[in-house]
Amino acid sequence: MSDTKRIILTGATGSVGRRLFIALVLRGYEVVVFSRNPQKAREAIPGAADYMRWTPTKGGTWAAAIDGAHAVIHLAGAPIADGLLGRRWSPAVKADIRDSRVIGTHGIVEAIGAASVRPQVLICASGVGYYGLFRDYTPLNEDSPPGNDFLAQVCVAWEAEAARAEEFGVRVARIRTGLMLDPESGVLPQIMQPFNLRVGGPVLPGTQYYPWIHPDDLVGIYMLALEDERASGPINAVAPTPQTNRDFSSILGKVMSSPSWMPIPEFTLRTVLGEMADLVVNGQRALPKKVQALGYSFQYPQLEPALRNLLS
Repeated sequence: MSDTKRIILTGATGSVGRRLFIALVLRGYEVVVFSRNPQKAREAIPGAADYMRWTPTKGGTWAAAIDGAHAVIHLAGAPIADGLLGRRWSPAVKADIRDSRVIGTHGIVEAIGAASVRPQVLICASGVGYYGLFRDYTPLNEDSPPGNDFLAQVCVAWEAEAARAEEFGVRVARIRTGLMLDPESGVLPQIMQPFNLRVGGPVLPGTQYYPWIHPDDLVGIYMLALEDERASGPINAVAPTPQTNRDFSSILGKVMSSPSWMPIPEFTLRTVLGEMADLVVNGQRALPKKVQALGYSFQYPQLEPALRNLLS
């Protein structure tokens, strides 16, 4: 029988992982952190039950730690958008983005399958990039088909590896996260930069949707996936009110007391970012159909209060 209090957490030192770690500890769970650098993880997030050296392959002492755990929450993966202006998607970077997710998840699932007492649930990160890139009003929920671009295919392969755990009798939830509003990391600081300089405005064409989410709600959805046995399969972790880039820029400018009228041409971004410009000139009108059906109540369903909370 699994230990209902022991949780394995990868990616715990990341922006989502740090917040989720705190929520788990406050809820009374014993968290075992898997990290490539356990000492660094111990310093960054003290208070875990243990810190295990983890590599994204099968085998090793870390695999034994999964035996008897109640759940595995797998967040690890190379950054996609941190340092947006300084990290173009070279072939090596794209390979790192894909392999860190697909190979890492494969190793986690292999260890789950080898455990004598398997976890009850695997919760694996993913992204709304699964649906592909759009510039229109197409509503997207968990039943929508995948896209064909680079990030979509990464998500498809990533989720396929996670879903294999179902063959071992493990409930699997795949959390398709949108734009988490973190003012310190990810895409939001890059979006804020021109507003700090008072030259902010929409990224043309401006009709692309940003499926955003407040960090508190993202953590809340992970906790729902952990504790509600009805939560399985793909789950969109996005607020119920995605915004077009034009509206997002207007609201952000209002919150930051900064002008928001100067448009940014697509060709400018593509000159600087190359293929990575797809992250901001396209988007997805992803909707949280499944979590709403499960009864999740958003703390921040509207963008302006969410930004004011984070930027105050």
